[in-house]
Amino acid sequence: MSARPFALTPDLLLRAYRLGLFPMAESRESRSLHWLDPDARGVLPLHGFHIPRSLMKTLHGTRFTVTADEDFPATIAACAAARSNRPETWINHEIETLFVDLYNLGFAHSVETWENGALVGGLYGVALGGAFFGESMFSTVADASKIALAHLVARLRLGGYTLLDTQFITSHLARFGAVEVPRGTYHTMLAEAVEVQARFPLCPDPAALLREFEAMRKEVP
Repeated sequence: MSARPFALTPDLLLRAYRLGLFPMAESRESRSLHWLDPDARGVLPLHGFHIPRSLMKTLHGTRFTVTADEDFPATIAACAAARSNRPETWINHEIETLFVDLYNLGFAHSVETWENGALVGGLYGVALGGAFFGESMFSTVADASKIALAHLVARLRLGGYTLLDTQFITSHLARFGAVEVPRGTYHTMLAEAVEVQARFPLCPDPAALLREFEAMRKEVP
């Protein structure tokens, strides 16, 4: 891990992701960034993502509405916000601004979960070729971030993506099938994925989404 010695631009950020690097700040108010390329990388296999039975019921229900790229700025702002169970965040103001720029350029996407018209969960990340780099997620009500994650995976599968990078492993992600791979293995996977021509489906056919959910329900992590 090393401190950033130069001003970061969207173009430089994309070059770094292509090489397997990603930036983090020490705190929300920090004015410096660090590049990370961990020895073990978190990866969520797109054809190994398991949807629990209870979550499948919620996916089939009408409690939540899910969108993509509907409000990227609000989603990253919510991911960066301090919460009682997470008083500090690695998303500083520079990262937030840079990722909004990437979104405006078409290289970053968000998935939003809504309840009664309010944004209650979501996630965002970077898309390069057939690789999607998941950055952060948030939830203010039960299951909202899980719903967003399931929709992300379904969209990536439909769009022809081959790699979902989660950076690190958490117990939450491990329950869905996330694994750690060595740095060298990850770099090989990344080099192959960024050459794939994929598209991020913003409004996929609802029937196609349901078919992906059903397929994932049967997959074992």
